[in-house]
Amino acid sequence: MSQARSTRVRSNRSRTARDADGSTGTEISTDGPEPRAADECPECGNRTRVENAERVCTDCGLVVDADRIDHGPEWRSFDDDDTNPKRTGAPMTRSRHDRGLSTEIGRSTRVKGRKRRRLSRMRTQHNRARISSKRDRNKVYAYTEIRRLTGALELPDSLRDTACSLFDSAQSESLLRGRSLEGFAAACVYVACRTADVARTVREVCVEAKATEAEHRAAFDAMNRELGLPIGPSSPAEYLPRFASELDCSAAVEGRARELADRAVSEGIANGRNPVGVAAACLYTAARQGSGDCTQQAAADVAGVTPVTVRRTYADLTAE
Repeated sequence: MSQARSTRVRSNRSRTARDADGSTGTEISTDGPEPRAADECPECGNRTRVENAERVCTDCGLVVDADRIDHGPEWRSFDDDDTNPKRTGAPMTRSRHDRGLSTEIGRSTRVKGRKRRRLSRMRTQHNRARISSKRDRNKVYAYTEIRRLTGALELPDSLRDTACSLFDSAQSESLLRGRSLEGFAAACVYVACRTADVARTVREVCVEAKATEAEHRAAFDAMNRELGLPIGPSSPAEYLPRFASELDCSAAVEGRARELADRAVSEGIANGRNPVGVAAACLYTAARQGSGDCTQQAAADVAGVTPVTVRRTYADLTAE
């Protein structure tokens, strides 16, 4: 009866070196197993291949590895593919006062009676523990307003995080005293749009915000004065794509309007005027020159200005 070959690898082996005449020489000891390749079978030494979740030897059929562990995240996030994923929990976000690291006690419709009241008290105490100071309370309220504003204006998450960082900087410089939190939230969203070259006007932001234009202006002036915001005057060309899409203008009309906007800036026609009104006037002028279907009232309604503003800029653009 043949004996089965042992697959155990000995940790300490001794080899005997013999001389040419057969006498025993010095005993040489080696510590640890002999190194082998990662794809080498420990039984016969041949190569292995991966089949489904198992690594199998191609010669003897020995299963080397089975049930490999997936060290990837248990959640899927298409926004954080380049970051280091964790095994559990949602990704960290800048739009939360605690970076999204704290837990929340959820709600359930299946819990009734005394247990439901106990969970409600636990939820109240948990929220009080999360917000330990007035500074955190203001930050929670402002971040909530910023998230609501960016959702209403259909802005990306990167602008939301930038706006939250701006509010944090304004709070660190003690700019909130005597001013509206809603105004600072609206101003932070507006500044984030300006720095990212996203065309949003003050009126569009204030329509969706809980702050008035006066509160927005006070917060914006304080941030611009104390923080030194890296923003300049907006160009009329930034608003052309959105206005042209709403007016259903052709690509030729939009291209001609961009040329007119560049000429208005270079010749000083746009100096001292609302860039939104200049953009609407450039689109109206380009439509008139290209036999497009666009009226002064329609261009003024899209830009949120009066037809007189469009007419004055149109007169300057068409003057000989």
